[in-house]
Amino acid sequence: MNIYIHVEISARELDSKLLLATLAASRGHQVIISDISGIVSGITKGLLAPGIFHTKSLTPTKKKIARHQAIVNKGFLITSIDEEAGLDIDGYEEFSKTRYSEKTMEQSSMVFAWGSDDEEALKQDYSKHSSKIIKTGSPRADLWKPRFSDYWGIPFLTPKKPFLLISSNMAWSNGMVPFHESFINFKRAGYYQREPELVDFHFGYTADNYLTTAAFIKAIQHLSEHNNGYDIVLRPHPAENIEIWKIFLDGIPNVHVIREDSISAWVNNAFAVMHNGCTTAFETIVSNKPLLTYVPYVQKYGNELPNKLGFHIQTPEELLKKVNTIFDDLKYDVKKNINKPIPELISKKIFFDGEELAAYKIVKKWDSLTSENLSQTSNWTKFQWFLKATNFKRTLSKVLKKLFPNRLGNYKENYKFPPLNKNDISKRISSLEQVLGIDEKLECKLLSERTILIKQP
Repeated sequence: MNIYIHVEISARELDSKLLLATLAASRGHQVIISDISGIVSGITKGLLAPGIFHTKSLTPTKKKIARHQAIVNKGFLITSIDEEAGLDIDGYEEFSKTRYSEKTMEQSSMVFAWGSDDEEALKQDYSKHSSKIIKTGSPRADLWKPRFSDYWGIPFLTPKKPFLLISSNMAWSNGMVPFHESFINFKRAGYYQREPELVDFHFGYTADNYLTTAAFIKAIQHLSEHNNGYDIVLRPHPAENIEIWKIFLDGIPNVHVIREDSISAWVNNAFAVMHNGCTTAFETIVSNKPLLTYVPYVQKYGNELPNKLGFHIQTPEELLKKVNTIFDDLKYDVKKNINKPIPELISKKIFFDGEELAAYKIVKKWDSLTSENLSQTSNWTKFQWFLKATNFKRTLSKVLKKLFPNRLGNYKENYKFPPLNKNDISKRISSLEQVLGIDEKLECKLLSERTILIKQP
């Protein structure tokens, strides 16, 4: 069967999609992992045979509804798990109404839930489609488990000293997209029409982001000046502008601002993690790493749920004392963990099955959709040449826009999904095969800088 997996933000989603694809390919499926442009253009041009289109959300914008309808009309099936997840909010009722609709549910064949929270809310709000809503857990959360610690390895830019990881979540104040543009995008997508109170929330949340940024800078300065011999790695959220953080932290010694590699790789190698309102808090707890939740002032619009986890810290002095204590207790052994039961706050949001990976549950559900219509073979060579031609046009447009910005407009880089590297992807798949104990020989081919084909030879 053909499976087409959509990736929007590669730093967030790529590894979990590779996990899904590797498992699916080992069971005989032909799998494409790509950005939305590669998949939709291939379908539109008739180059991709019908299959399952697995997407990262069912947000009911006019554009997405029209796109999904066109895909369904061509004989494809749609499945989804929402990559935004709603992990940082208490409950799922608001998320259920803004990220789904009766129409997008109707267009879908299966909707996979992270846990009981989203499963229950979705089944209540979309009772007509309750049979489509399946609690599987998330492949992203699969990769947080100690079983996959060897998969992550050591990030290339890892400091020589042990390091405290600071996971930043200030995209509304330090984002690649300025606030006014985000406001326009949300308005056009109909969010403010569906949930009018989001307007005040977004203004308040952005103000909180600025205050939190200032507090983080002060805390990082204090840690840098008085720590017991470790470095600090600040990793911006994928939607943040890394250059802004480099400006804010310029001149502070032993501080590294790094976005390369998945956050999971950094969590896996840090001796502790600091955050405020970041879903990395969930991953840190599941990974059995010490978590420091830094809340230096009363936040009216903060992400309350992640901030209920870990050690609660309010001042730079308290933060320094706690981090130094953790560092000294670990005695430089970043692999020393204490296995603790997963808190109910997390287990309600994320379903963990000790017997079976969430990714395997999803692949088995895909197996149940197998049909002759979805199993025709595409002409991969023809599709690859089409992608190369498209990429050439995109590159030419980039050059021309840089030469003539006043006439042609500014070129916008795809910061969400940078170009892929064939050797890197092959290495990741090989590592997954080893962790999963897959014996079937798999073929991996980079069809374009953002499109991967994985299948059996």
